[in-house]
Amino acid sequence: MSALLPEGFASLEPFAAKWAVSGTAARAARRGDSTAEEREAFYEAAKDLLAPALAHLDARPLAEFSARETRLMNMMLSLGHVALAVEGLGDDEPRHASMRQHMHITRSPAGV
Repeated sequence: MSALLPEGFASLEPFAAKWAVSGTAARAARRGDSTAEEREAFYEAAKDLLAPALAHLDARPLAEFSARETRLMNMMLSLGHVALAVEGLGDDEPRHASMRQHMHITRSPAGV
């Protein structure tokens, strides 16, 4: 089986199908559609890999990313959404998620 992510990030592969989402609005929706257990599991698996992932991704221009690197970048951007839920909102996430459906993201920096 071919690796979905760059070398050094194999522990995140089980999360790639769910969290390697392209687009800010899609990531926000994925956060809202996920369970607390799914968010926590991804957060715990990914939080300590954020710095190594950013170092890896910063080593080349965005336009030169491989599919694996694009997946990793999308996962780290999803981690930002998930960290807000896990670290910031905690048990209040479901209440905020219900209101998020009324917030429509139409544009984000660089369209990522």
